[in-house]
Amino acid sequence: QVRLQESGPGLVKPSQTLSLACTVSGTSFSTANYYWTWIRQSPGKDLEWMGAISLSGSTYYMPHLKIRTAIARDTSKNQFTLQLLSVTPEDTAVYYCAASRKLWLGQTRKDLYDYWGQGTQVTVAS
Repeated sequence: QVRLQESGPGLVKPSQTLSLACTVSGTSFSTANYYWTWIRQSPGKDLEWMGAISLSGSTYYMPHLKIRTAIARDTSKNQFTLQLLSVTPEDTAVYYCAASRKLWLGQTRKDLYDYWGQGTQVTVAS
């Protein structure tokens, strides 16, 4: 059974960096052939695909977020991470990590992803 669990601060100040981790259990993160994806949903808005990282470490980003987004792996912790720079209140959202066998660029349809974390609320406010 593969499990994904998001973690990180629930409150981030404007202009600071949002940092989240997704801990993977139930499979070998170092060898499992998945694309590890971050997706978010702001209040009243649709799910938004942010980016993904492959087993090999290749990264893929939503174009308008690319300049301030970084997704990385930490194999020692069995995690992949999200950093979002220079956040504003518009970045307030529930952030999800998800995994899929294929890369679904820009797509958020839930059944495309094999596994989802429960989501974690991040609020950007002073």
